[in-house]
Amino acid sequence: MSGSDGHPVRRRTFVLSAAAAAGTAALAGPLSSPASAAGFGWSDDGSHYVVDTGASLVFKVSKTNGDLTSLVYRGTEYQGYDGKNSHIESGLGTSTVTIARSGATILISVAHGTLKHYYAARSGENNVYLWTDKADTSVSATRYIVRVKKGLFLNDEPDSYTYTSSTIEASDVFAKSDGQTRSKHYAKVRVIDYDYTGWSTGSVGLWIVRSNHEKASGGPFYRSLLRHQSADGGGLYEILYYGENQTEAQRFGLQGPYVIAFTDGGAPSPSLYPGTLTTSWADSLGISGYVPASGRGRVAGVGISGRNPAYPYTVGLANSAAQYWGSARASDGYFSIGGALPGTYTLTVYKGELAVYSTQVTVSAGGTTTLNTIAIPSSNDPGNASALWRIGDWNGTPGGFKNADLMTYAHPSDVRAAPWTGNVVIGSGTETSAFPCYLWKDVNSGIVVHFRLTAAQAAAAHTLRIGVTTAYANGRPQIVVNDTWTSAVPSPPTQPSTRSLTVGSYRGNNHTFTYSVPASAWLTDTGAYNQLKIYVASGSGTTSFLSAGTSIDAIDLLA
Repeated sequence: MSGSDGHPVRRRTFVLSAAAAAGTAALAGPLSSPASAAGFGWSDDGSHYVVDTGASLVFKVSKTNGDLTSLVYRGTEYQGYDGKNSHIESGLGTSTVTIARSGATILISVAHGTLKHYYAARSGENNVYLWTDKADTSVSATRYIVRVKKGLFLNDEPDSYTYTSSTIEASDVFAKSDGQTRSKHYAKVRVIDYDYTGWSTGSVGLWIVRSNHEKASGGPFYRSLLRHQSADGGGLYEILYYGENQTEAQRFGLQGPYVIAFTDGGAPSPSLYPGTLTTSWADSLGISGYVPASGRGRVAGVGISGRNPAYPYTVGLANSAAQYWGSARASDGYFSIGGALPGTYTLTVYKGELAVYSTQVTVSAGGTTTLNTIAIPSSNDPGNASALWRIGDWNGTPGGFKNADLMTYAHPSDVRAAPWTGNVVIGSGTETSAFPCYLWKDVNSGIVVHFRLTAAQAAAAHTLRIGVTTAYANGRPQIVVNDTWTSAVPSPPTQPSTRSLTVGSYRGNNHTFTYSVPASAWLTDTGAYNQLKIYVASGSGTTSFLSAGTSIDAIDLLA
């Protein structure tokens, strides 16, 4: 995708077209549905509305509860495992379900209390477009799940239940006989990294193309359920709100469209991706909460100065009603975020995943808010501080630390994990790769960092910093220097209250702990190694990998 100036820009905001197509017919009532293309139309079999897209896809929606009960592509039924339908959450129950046609579009509307849900088909397309409007917490609707029959797609990806043999945590983390772990929670990618998820046989592909997540929560770096398979079949998810390791309150309103897409085996068309998909054909359908392109605006920044060119930068917009994001161009920091609902947002600039700048910006309908160059103060980036030594990078992630990559798609007990213990020597060249990405009170508390100081350095007090990205059960670091000086136990920062480190997520609230270490704590022998011991303090948690813990961003001793 390119920006308006022709330079590559990775945009993930949902942009609607300017207006509905002229002459679009008003929605008809639930009468007969004459075909405008071969086979396109709908019928009523008594229990379901049956929609033929006029391509290779026929699907059914229950007239009782709005469940998707059949997905037949090229004559093969893909819907269903373990007797379950595809639906919102675990199914809505008794609902009001209606159908109507407007030209080349068929819309099925489902109403259940304050919740509205929609299925749309377009003539000649092998796609089902979905919207969900959740107004409040009176109706549970945190996901849409497409349930796929077993045996149609082979899969043993790290986010799969497939071939698991034993439960190792709660009822959702499993171990295979070879010691590898699986869970539906494990997603290698963040929301910003993917546009679709699904499976392919090489000749048939079944995908969910995600929405722009404007009404979801957690921001661009959040990880949530994507898909899973079990002995009974598979599930593809669009997450409307996911509470696991969540950093934000739930947002309400219309989310979508997201798309169930069948292909001839390849990826879904880029024209369906968030930031690319246009749905002018939906402007006049009467979808609850729908806002067309004319009612949305854009924020564009001419550049960002003060960046570290070694890192990607992302710009996010967020308020209580919506969230958006876009990548800053590597050459100059230019960014453009379109399709935003009107309102005032907190604009945040992220170095990697670490917030280094924020301001307020207002979006108006049909307009573009243009910002002059954003200057990131040097002091906002902790990586700019002069340090005697540093472990890791200040980028808001545990990237580079031991086991960090594995932990986004495996349990800490996984056979592939390197030992969680082991001490670190500054100057060895392996400081970061030898230091574990996570610390737990019951597993590896008391990790030791060995380092030397010159006479001048040892004669002065220094500040030690430990950056964390999330914590479980109020786990936070307490330090001991040379077994003679012990820091106070710091207060725990605000972090998500659910599991995190064991379900594939290090993304919480970044926080930096600082410790003022007096000169009297250092060894005066310049040939001797000082010892820094890092413990996990907390009275919460249970045992092993569910004891109190924390994820590490960076550790350094300032000059």
